[in-house]
Amino acid sequence: MLPHTYNPLLVVCSLFVAVLAAYTAFDMTGRIAGAKDRTTQWWLLGGACAVGLGIWSMHFVGMLAFNLPIPLGYDPLTTVASLLLAFAASALGLWLVRQDVLPIPRLIVGAVMMGLAIAGMHYTGMSAMRMRPAIDYDPTLATMSVTIAIIASGAALWLAFRLRGRTSMMLFRRSSASLVMGVVFASIHYVGMAAARFPIGSVCSVAENGANHGWLAVVTMVVTLAVIAIALTISLFDIRMEAQTAALATSLATANDRLAHLALHDSLTELPNRMQLENRLEELVRNAIHADDRFTLMFLDLDGFKAVNDAFGHRVGDELLIDVATRIRARLRPHETIARVGGDEFVLLSSLKDAAAVAEFAEALIGAIQKPFLVDGHDVEISVSIGIAIFPDGGANQEELLRNADLAMYHAKALGSGGYCFFETSMETHLYEQMQIAHELHSALQRGEMILHYQPKFRAPSGPSVGAEALLRWDHPVRGLMPPERFIPIAEKTGLIVPIGAWVLDESCRQLKAWHDLGHTDWSMAVNLSPIQFAHEGLTQAVRDALHRHGLPAKCLILEVTESTAMRDVDFSLMVLRKLRRTGVQIAIDDFGTGYSSLLYLKRLPATELKIDRGFVRDLADGTEDAAIISSIVALGRALNLRIVAEGVETAAQQMYLTRLGCDTLQGFLLGRPVIADAFLAAVISSE
Repeated sequence: MLPHTYNPLLVVCSLFVAVLAAYTAFDMTGRIAGAKDRTTQWWLLGGACAVGLGIWSMHFVGMLAFNLPIPLGYDPLTTVASLLLAFAASALGLWLVRQDVLPIPRLIVGAVMMGLAIAGMHYTGMSAMRMRPAIDYDPTLATMSVTIAIIASGAALWLAFRLRGRTSMMLFRRSSASLVMGVVFASIHYVGMAAARFPIGSVCSVAENGANHGWLAVVTMVVTLAVIAIALTISLFDIRMEAQTAALATSLATANDRLAHLALHDSLTELPNRMQLENRLEELVRNAIHADDRFTLMFLDLDGFKAVNDAFGHRVGDELLIDVATRIRARLRPHETIARVGGDEFVLLSSLKDAAAVAEFAEALIGAIQKPFLVDGHDVEISVSIGIAIFPDGGANQEELLRNADLAMYHAKALGSGGYCFFETSMETHLYEQMQIAHELHSALQRGEMILHYQPKFRAPSGPSVGAEALLRWDHPVRGLMPPERFIPIAEKTGLIVPIGAWVLDESCRQLKAWHDLGHTDWSMAVNLSPIQFAHEGLTQAVRDALHRHGLPAKCLILEVTESTAMRDVDFSLMVLRKLRRTGVQIAIDDFGTGYSSLLYLKRLPATELKIDRGFVRDLADGTEDAAIISSIVALGRALNLRIVAEGVETAAQQMYLTRLGCDTLQGFLLGRPVIADAFLAAVISSE
């Protein structure tokens, strides 16, 4: 037999190609298993080519490493046939492992077919040498090589099937398996080569005409490595694209979920919005009609919220709304719904049917919201007005229920903040009137329908006069002279109180200047500030402008702020009042004694007057509680160096008692009624 040798470098190269081909095979199985639709076919085709070329290259480089003491060559057609067998074996293996399951019978059949194809590739490639006489094979070693091929194919199929996943450990597992399988597949070739025996005198018939193995080794290695590198690069790129696509899909899914949530929820409070409320309300009406049942709809509107917004800004207002929503949600029973339907408006749907139970629930909600809020370092107090409509008496469908509960809520506001009302049919007439007033109020200033009446103030007990208090009236062309309690709440709700208040300031200063020009330079003018106006950021500038416009000394203007307004947020009130005092105007605390004032805060307020509420004066008599209260207020005023003004004086007894207690200034019907400016001088002169 002819002696043979191996080129060590090419042997190592064939082993490297075998390992790389095994890793490519494992990687392709993962790509094919995860592919969808028509991309599976392309991955299967490309993977079969890359893996088949790698297996064949391992075999062919191994043959090129084999040397005999005679010239060698390879028949091109037979060599291509061996390559096709490698493609077929790879395609079969990849197709098997891409299936959802790989049962033992299918694994065995696949291993046999794939092993025979690989062995066939080897022996077909050997026959490409066209040896004369033909190559003699050792039966034992040849059988062993085929057996190794079948066993190795089975092991490769099983490992590839198990390594299809995409976990963080998969790279290490595939690399380890590739190293083992590369050595096993290389052993198939070298056992088969060991089985080949070349008799003395053997000649290669294609040594001259066949491809030269010197340059063929280089070309085969370069082409194989290039193809495998391209396949792995494409696979890596596809993995990254798939990861980006998956991340994008997740982001889109999250965005869609968020959009769906936003479509049905208020973005600030996370409560259901009007759309979800209407869906829920429609369902409740339908079920209630079918079951002849009842349920309750409550319309909630926050009292004083606009003042908080004006005073502290919208950021604090938004935080307050979130806190309110949290408190309401904490009071809900199972299957109850609370939705935000406007700036400070909420609608609550409850399964409560009994009016007494509904009233108890409404009182609990009011109590929860009236507790002070700590928002961004500010103590904020608000209340809530609730309108209630019970299906079906309060409305036969969702539109009627919402409208009627809204009507009841406005009626609750008209009765005073922090209350609730059940809907009654008579409220519709009242609401129409309120809406008409609100509509006409917009143009009342431009039409000159707003007028001021002036009530004189006297030094106790009976004069002389020290000035007047400006009292707003609406001289309506149809309704006649309207007192402020009929339109001021509407003006505050619509925001019109700010321009109306600015007009009152300007007109009061103009009139006082006119009286000063007539010689009454010691008179002052008192002007009431509404809570909305007090919280408005332009108040101080409006005061300066009015004084400057009419050339009026600032000390002659007295701004009256109710005790409850001043105490609502003491820090904010201090800031506003100090800014006003810096203009030179005087500050009076109106309705004193009706609210709750801490002496600690009261002594810090830059006030010049305390004005005793008329409620204490009405029933004044020796030994009564009102007398004790007034005496305490006067003592407090004296201690704080404040003037004391008593309003609502209607009898001579009240006049003398208040004077004896120490009040500085009196005002009331006994001394002078509110009159227009033209009648004021005559009324004052006759009283003195």
